[in-house]
Amino acid sequence: MHPDCRLTGRVRVRRYAHAMRDARIVTGKTDAALDQRLNDELTRFNAAATPGVAAAEELTVKVEHDGELIAGVSGWTWGQAAGIGMTWVREDQRGTGLGATLLTAFEGEAVVRGCTHVFVTSFTFQAPEFYKRLGYEEIFRWESVPTLGRDDVHLRKHL
Repeated sequence: MHPDCRLTGRVRVRRYAHAMRDARIVTGKTDAALDQRLNDELTRFNAAATPGVAAAEELTVKVEHDGELIAGVSGWTWGQAAGIGMTWVREDQRGTGLGATLLTAFEGEAVVRGCTHVFVTSFTFQAPEFYKRLGYEEIFRWESVPTLGRDDVHLRKHL
């Protein structure tokens, strides 16, 4: 272990000589408060860097039946861009066209919000071929992520 590192429980704490006096770096897992703070800070920074562009806004589409989630897509819009973060369709509904319907609704709302293109990433064991059938084009492939033999595929569609 590096001499400037020590484990505290399961959290690695690292002190850096070049950092602010008495500053510490803590590595952990889920931290909703940190995520919110980072989002707030980046939103503020992005707003200053892109005057006249509305702040990023979440975009979700879901299908429910009798109060149960059947499928959903979540992402964001910002300026001319939309991004899909997660898409899921319950296994017994895959291949029925429901996923395509979800993306059509997502893309339609993105266009209403002024977007001209949408981005998504999908691992090769997930659904890159699904997105390609819907007009998405592969723009980048990160090979062997998350593991050997599996790739992280980045796709874009012009709306």
